[in-house]
Amino acid sequence: MSAGGWERARTIADAVLYEGYLLYPYRANSMKNVARFQWGVLGGDEPDSMSAQFICSGEISLCVRFLRLRHRQAQGDTPAWDEGVECELEFGPFDVTGLDETLPVRAEAVTGVVALRSERIGDQWQVSLTVRNLDAAQPMIGTHVIAEGDFVSLLEPPPEAESAVAACTQHRCFPVLAGKPGDHDLLLISPIILYDHPEVAEQSEGALFDATEIDEILTLRVMTMTDEEKAQARATDPRAAAIIDQCDAMTPEAMQGLHGTLREPHGLIPEVPNGVDWWDPFADNAVQPEQDAVLVNGVPVAKGSRVRLHPSRRADAQDLFFAGKTARVTAVHEDVDGQKHVAVVVEDDPAADLHDWYGRYLYFAPEEVEPIGAQP
Repeated sequence: MSAGGWERARTIADAVLYEGYLLYPYRANSMKNVARFQWGVLGGDEPDSMSAQFICSGEISLCVRFLRLRHRQAQGDTPAWDEGVECELEFGPFDVTGLDETLPVRAEAVTGVVALRSERIGDQWQVSLTVRNLDAAQPMIGTHVIAEGDFVSLLEPPPEAESAVAACTQHRCFPVLAGKPGDHDLLLISPIILYDHPEVAEQSEGALFDATEIDEILTLRVMTMTDEEKAQARATDPRAAAIIDQCDAMTPEAMQGLHGTLREPHGLIPEVPNGVDWWDPFADNAVQPEQDAVLVNGVPVAKGSRVRLHPSRRADAQDLFFAGKTARVTAVHEDVDGQKHVAVVVEDDPAADLHDWYGRYLYFAPEEVEPIGAQP
């Protein structure tokens, strides 16, 4: 594993670890900051465990990371404050084949266990990992795991691993590939759902512990604080003081770099023909809802088709009322993920013409409609 891949994973893991603890930054005497620990809490008022299943081969090593609470005495006018102390425990390596280990987690007042089990599913090894806190009075906060091994993406598995991945279940966390794109040697098991190979945006000049999703908002929020509020926040944690100093020192150019950045759309934006404005409906001629069709039981369904509705996804509580109703198709849409959606108006709805006039349609998946009668 490259040092660059590990540092990349650690940067994202730090955002997970401190997001609920340092996000604004918090102040000890602000009521809204009393419950500042929000992610990956094991124990206290939260469930005492989190668990994940993933596909791995060869050997596996683990790094379990969390914050433990330490009561901090009042300093001057600053109220007493429970501060987070970073804990990091390493385990392994372990052979994935026939893995069955229960490992103690001990960090000052924290006592817990990490359980590892493996099961063969076809040609793949499914690993089950559980982190459990045995003392509810001393919660583990921001708990997550960085694993090193040879992993399969749970979001985009290869064909030979699809059945094994489908059998994986998660509880209060989700494993994603970490490190550089294309690498499969690092896994981040996070209480915040991420995508494979998450990264910090290059425009971010320092850690705000938000995975750079809202850097501009957080910076502006810090800039609105009074000098007194900044002093209170600085007194809670050295990292909080660093965030305030970073925001105070930000240049207009750096601030502008956080605003309105267009990132690679991964081919989802169509090519606009010359002479056509991008907002013109005719700019995207690859998708034409009023002309497109979708095959349902071998029958093309398009605008003007009559169908019978069989809601099954329960996307809306009112879907039950439409079961068995006949409807007229007004368009066939396709979303950015390539999924088809059939837009309809219910035929016996007294306001059907009105809905059609201003585009208030009901949307169903192709498998939720049944073609009836002659098709256009």
